[in-house]
Amino acid sequence: MSMTREETCEIILREKLIAIVRVRDAGNVPVLIAGLVAGGISVLEITTNSPDFTVKIKENRERYPDILIGAGTVTNRDLAIKAIDAGAQFLVSPNTHSGVISVAHDHNIPVVMGALTPTEVGEALEQGADIIKLFPAGNFGPSYLKAIKAPFDKGRFFAVGGIHLENMEKWMESGADGLGLGSVLTHIDGLKLTEEIVAHNARKYVEKIKQYE
Repeated sequence: MSMTREETCEIILREKLIAIVRVRDAGNVPVLIAGLVAGGISVLEITTNSPDFTVKIKENRERYPDILIGAGTVTNRDLAIKAIDAGAQFLVSPNTHSGVISVAHDHNIPVVMGALTPTEVGEALEQGADIIKLFPAGNFGPSYLKAIKAPFDKGRFFAVGGIHLENMEKWMESGADGLGLGSVLTHIDGLKLTEEIVAHNARKYVEKIKQYE
């Protein structure tokens, strides 16, 4: 049974973490996703600038029916259509683009829309963005989120970019509704990429975010 846009959005807001799967080698995707799922991640995006992203969305929707799988780096309408045709359950963009929202909403799926300035945030909310992806958040810091939430207090914000284990609490305490996590989950310094290492990384974030339920 397919979910409504509101039901999908509720899960994203409840889980508070979106894992970003961006790879150069499509062969790494099965290990990464298996590790993320084993570590307790329930919401993940496969970026459109990863090789064979449509195939990977389709395969993993079938493999993990209980996990929300969306498409990331959806910068325009064409990518939105390709992602939805592949089975993406939500879209994430780095930029503010009304066409991405209209395509997604026509297909009853939510958008986590990239925005940074007050003008972009206002425009994204006006166009119906379900969640604002404050990006690149790390370059501006938690105090910037706090400032921007004051006039846009009805908006729901995920901070993305530069989030790690030591600063995630500051972001949540500054008003983030959730966080997007990329290379901190999937970049393995000098070690062979294994499901166990990815799961170990993911588990630390999942455990820490639970205090904000």
